[in-house]
Amino acid sequence: MSAPEDAGLDDDEARDEGDGARAPEIIRSLERALAIIRVFDAAHPRLTLSSAAALSGMPRAGARRALNTLVELGYAGQDGREFYLRPRILELGFELLADLTLADVIVPHLQALSERVGETASASVLDGGQIVYIARVAMRSIMRVHIRTGTRFPAESTSMGRVLLASRSSEWLEGFISSVRVERRSAYTTTDTGQLRAILARVRDEGYALVDQELEEGLRSLAVPVHDRQGRVVAAINVATAVVPGRADDMVARVLPELRRAAAAIDADLRPFAHMDA
Repeated sequence: MSAPEDAGLDDDEARDEGDGARAPEIIRSLERALAIIRVFDAAHPRLTLSSAAALSGMPRAGARRALNTLVELGYAGQDGREFYLRPRILELGFELLADLTLADVIVPHLQALSERVGETASASVLDGGQIVYIARVAMRSIMRVHIRTGTRFPAESTSMGRVLLASRSSEWLEGFISSVRVERRSAYTTTDTGQLRAILARVRDEGYALVDQELEEGLRSLAVPVHDRQGRVVAAINVATAVVPGRADDMVARVLPELRRAAAAIDADLRPFAHMDA
């Protein structure tokens, strides 16, 4: 006679197996172990059983089993009543995480942003005086030029470019403005360097850039910066849309909160990655 499928489960796990309110594929013991791992941080490098249970919101019995399992497998150590994580914990996905690129981190957030606002979302970095697209989620074709990873545009006439330029030092920016020859890409392009200087100063103060048909007539875009774990700007993300009746300020009111929400989520995801620092 075969053993029942829940043989070997503890009482809490067995109850979870019969709890229709929970996802049927959840492994509660794994959930507990991950919850315990997350409570260790710079402020809590060592924890007693009671502290770990309290911080994780778990019963003492569950926390004890999770900690003892981590110790047995070599992912945690125990010194008297205190537990601590051991370097072996870095094996859990570290090699994969180390190979992630900036685009890998950004793309899922662009997808969520694009779905929320119903518009095309992109990310780029600054290379000299140009932006280079590193990721893009297109809802529909809104430009005459086909944009793909690696596409370049002049930074001074794009929303992402202005965000990235505004993040540079005053000395670097003054040298750029003094030497740039702005290409008139539409009837709306700002070509006067005095005006460009004022625009970039405002972008630095406000933390976002709105470009209304300066890159291409009929195209409006809004961008915000993305930061590394040191707080330095490493990329920009934007939302681009075809110009529709209504003021450009309407786009700012509708899209800017969602853009900042996406940027904050990307910033949070970038904090563990030293290899993505500027």
